[in-house]
Amino acid sequence: MDHIVTVQDAVTAFADFMEPTAAELDAIDAEMPVIRAEMELLDAQIVVIDRAPTELDERRIRRARRRVLAAHRDYVNGLPMQKGGAA
Repeated sequence: MDHIVTVQDAVTAFADFMEPTAAELDAIDAEMPVIRAEMELLDAQIVVIDRAPTELDERRIRRARRRVLAAHRDYVNGLPMQKGGAA
């Protein structure tokens, strides 16, 4: 008979020392507008998965795509400049 034994890493996966750092939380906060815009686009696409999109659905998807692009642009433009990039 084999005994089932818990793995220590799985048991302590949420220990205090495994919490995200302040820098990681700041990075998540900075990327949150992109995440929200992508979720909005996904919601718009899910609505029309099992039916033909109406004109209103198509407009909603186009607006959501533009918001995703704008959020990505704003996020990338807000990043600090990297040294050694292509000219």
